[in-house]
Amino acid sequence: MKVLIVEDERKTAEYLQQGLTEQGCTVDLAFDGIDGQHMALHYDFDVIVLDVMLPGLDGFSVLKSLRSVKNTPVIMLTARDGVADRVRGLQDGADDYLVKPFSFIELLARLQALTRRGRSHESTLLRVGDLHVDLIGRKAMRQGQRIDLTAKEFALLAVLARRQGEILSKTVIAELVWDMNFDSNTNVVEVAIKRLRAKIDAPFGTNLLHTIRGMGYLLEDRSNERTVELDEKG
Repeated sequence: MKVLIVEDERKTAEYLQQGLTEQGCTVDLAFDGIDGQHMALHYDFDVIVLDVMLPGLDGFSVLKSLRSVKNTPVIMLTARDGVADRVRGLQDGADDYLVKPFSFIELLARLQALTRRGRSHESTLLRVGDLHVDLIGRKAMRQGQRIDLTAKEFALLAVLARRQGEILSKTVIAELVWDMNFDSNTNVVEVAIKRLRAKIDAPFGTNLLHTIRGMGYLLEDRSNERTVELDEKG
């Protein structure tokens, strides 16, 4: 799950970022309405956490500009418990509302509910050959065996499984699994791919995770192919 948090209270924003990252999410932060609006409009997120009281542009203004072009799920945060504010946010297109202070567990549950609702058309159980990926349960199994993955390894696998058969560059993977400011010149992506391959391929004898030289990586079942012309090293 890729999340944008637009919150001017840095301690709150960084606390939420840490908690969501530990849950396997990719989290970007904006500390004012102007930056939040730019990021929301120019990048794709699964869900946006948007504070009402922001410098530059308030949350209502950011929401209106977003709703003119995108339907990204939005949950609004406010320190004000006024019914009028909640009604205004919902009328402007917010999907949910939380009043500060709130429980992190409650926020997480609401975020998960919103992303499930937004992906109601998308299967949450993906299959690539004999590999099964449960996006909701965050589990992976192959040949009936449970594969133990870290939160970041599962996030990487989920991205590859959702776009199976598609070659994803290091830059794209870095943006989807880490964050948009990730330095793709480092070897973090390669290391993560190597660790994931050791868990989902090495014990089972057939490779599903392929390296395409000079282009990137893809997850694909090639068991029925007689010849493979693309490079398999990596």
